[in-house]
Order: sequence, then structure tokens, then C-alpha cells
Amino acid sequence: MSAGGGTKAIIAALAANAGIAVAKFAGFLVTGSSSMLAESVHSLADTSNQGLLLLGQKSAKRRATREHPFGFGRERYFYSFIVALMLFTLGSAFALYEGIHKILEPEPLETPIVAVIILVVAIGLEGYSFATAIRESRKIKGDAGWWRFIRQSKEPELPVVLLEDTGALVGLVFALLGVGLSVLTGNPVFDGIGTVFIGVLLGVIAVILIVEMKSLLIGEGATDTDLATIIDELAAGKVERVIHIRTQYLGPDELLVAAKLALIPGLDTGQVATAIDDAEARVRAKVPVATLIYLEPDLDRDMQ
Repeated sequence: MSAGGGTKAIIAALAANAGIAVAKFAGFLVTGSSSMLAESVHSLADTSNQGLLLLGQKSAKRRATREHPFGFGRERYFYSFIVALMLFTLGSAFALYEGIHKILEPEPLETPIVAVIILVVAIGLEGYSFATAIRESRKIKGDAGWWRFIRQSKEPELPVVLLEDTGALVGLVFALLGVGLSVLTGNPVFDGIGTVFIGVLLGVIAVILIVEMKSLLIGEGATDTDLATIIDELAAGKVERVIHIRTQYLGPDELLVAAKLALIPGLDTGQVATAIDDAEARVRAKVPVATLIYLEPDLDRDMQ
């Protein structure tokens, strides 16, 4: 990855959300708006989430140990999974509870102009964070569409920040509409409805992230494109064909490749070793993320 790009996006989101959380909570204290309170908790959760993503990046850099011989690359997946859970519990569940409470027991807003000003400023700050995540994501997503990038990316941080920022921006619009309609109609129920919409939105985003991070934690293989490249590079030189192959990401920057290869007949021990070394070198040259490669020479019994 572009761990640097991911870090830039995380730091931009952390700085924006920390400032926004303080401003939104102050707005809630002044106005009593449930949308503002839900958005305050949302921004506080997002700030904590970015801290967890940074912690995951740092933890993943630890050296491999005897107990963990393949290293700690999946720490990044673990902390991203925790982020998804926090978004669901602290963000979605709280917003739904608060919104339903305000719909059942509506309370008039006080000084709503304060909430409007804070929400507009927050949209600007979240827009900056979102633009940073978009810019950094474009460096690694290639020609893939945004949905495909989120579904297939092996680097968890940028998809997490992208979805968080998307949820934050749309949530701010819901909050602004809730406050605005409450002021225009004199009916504070709209503030509660806006809060419920925020809760539903965060719940959908959280479920998407939980599903994707769970898949990465369990262990995903190489993409179809990378797998085809690996097979092509292995099946060259003195390798007749790849009998079977397994791949798995041990972390965003570490792909494990294990394969059984059929070599051309009649090679002596030295030639077999050279053929295996050459195959590894070809794969690493074309797929640098394949850092751990275990190859086993064998007879092609299917051809006998």
C-alpha cells in the first residue's frame, strides 16, 4: 500500500472530526437538537476510529516472533473491524435511540441558527477530509470503480475512511434538513426524523464495513488479475505447469503464495533448485506484494 497515503487520509479525517465533534457538542448544548447530539457522538466515534486505524498501522509493523512467525500484518484488519463495530454501536445505535426518543417526545429547538452555522462549517471540514481520502485512494485503485475498490481493496484504511466520510457528509445533510425543517414548520419532530435517518445511514455503512473486514480477517486470496499473473510467471522457464496453488493475504503488504510445480523431466538437484529460485524471482518482479513464496517441485502425474 501506500501506507503513507492511508496515513495522510487518516490524519486529515482525525483532525477534521476532532474539531467537528467539539463544535457539534457545543451546538447541542446551545440548541438541544437531537440531530446535533447524534452528530456529536458520530464525530467523536469517528475521531476514536481514526486513532484505532493509526494504532493498527503501528502494531502491524512489529517484527515477526516465534509465536507469530508470519508477523502482525492482520492487526490492520483487526482494528478496522473494531472501527466498523464502533461505528455501528456508538454511531448508528445511539442515533436511532436518540431520534426515536425525540420523535416520541419532541422538544423545541433553542437558537437553531447556531446549529445551522456549525453544520455548514462541519460540511466544509468533512469535505476536506473526504477530498483527501479520494485523492489518496485514486493513487491505488487504478481503473476500478469506487464500489469495486471498497469491496476488493486489501488495504483497509482508505475504504474505511472513505465510507466514514461519506456517511459523515450525508449525515450532516440529514441533520441540516432536520434542523431546518423544524425551524420552518415549528415542528421539532423533523429533528428526530433527521436523527433516525443518520442512524440508518451509519448502520448500513457499518454493516458493509463489518462484512468486508471480516472477510479480510478470515483471509482473502490474491485478486483474479494477480493470481493469473502469478501462475503465468510460475509456468515459465523450466516449469511445465502449475499443478495447484494457494494464496492468502497475511496483511495488506504481504501475500503468501504456496504452489506445487511440475518441472520438465530429467533435471538434476541443482537445476531443480535454480528453477524454483527463478520462478520465485519472476513472481516477485511482477507481483511485489508476494513476499512469502513456498514452491514444491513435483511430477506431473496427470501427464503420465
